[in-house]
Amino acid sequence: MKTASLIFLAGSLIVLPVLAQERVWRCGNEYTNNSTIAQQKGCKVMEGGNVTVVQGTKPSGGGSASSGGSSAARAPAGSPRVEGVDQRARDGEARSVLEAELKKAEARQAELQKEYNNGEPEKQGSEGRNYQKYLDRVSEMKAELARNESDIAGIRREIGRLPNKQQPQ
Repeated sequence: MKTASLIFLAGSLIVLPVLAQERVWRCGNEYTNNSTIAQQKGCKVMEGGNVTVVQGTKPSGGGSASSGGSSAARAPAGSPRVEGVDQRARDGEARSVLEAELKKAEARQAELQKEYNNGEPEKQGSEGRNYQKYLDRVSEMKAELARNESDIAGIRREIGRLPNKQQPQ
């Protein structure tokens, strides 16, 4: 029994150093486990718990904060080039679709405002007996008016981003 315990103890002592983590040095924002590099750079040994470093991806050279935001307007690499005439046609089509959507949204807004009646819409059915039901419907109408107004503002922003219509000469 004693010999079995001694063999187990000796075996575990051999395995423990293998499982222990190597020394890790910190060199500014970089970490290394190579002692020669650490000595050359004057790095400090990390004491304490385990260190896990996940290598990140390097940002592409195209878009930086100092570029003035021009990279947002560029087409992705490998996308087909669109001729000026085709692009103007696409812009005109987009403008007409957005203007149609704007007209629909404005008509819906007018209809909602008429129904809302400045916060005092007509009571329907059981709302005469159940005032809370009336209040719930009024608050839903108010929220729908706000959503529709937000939609209108968004459509107007999109139209504003399109190039101005150019008159044919």
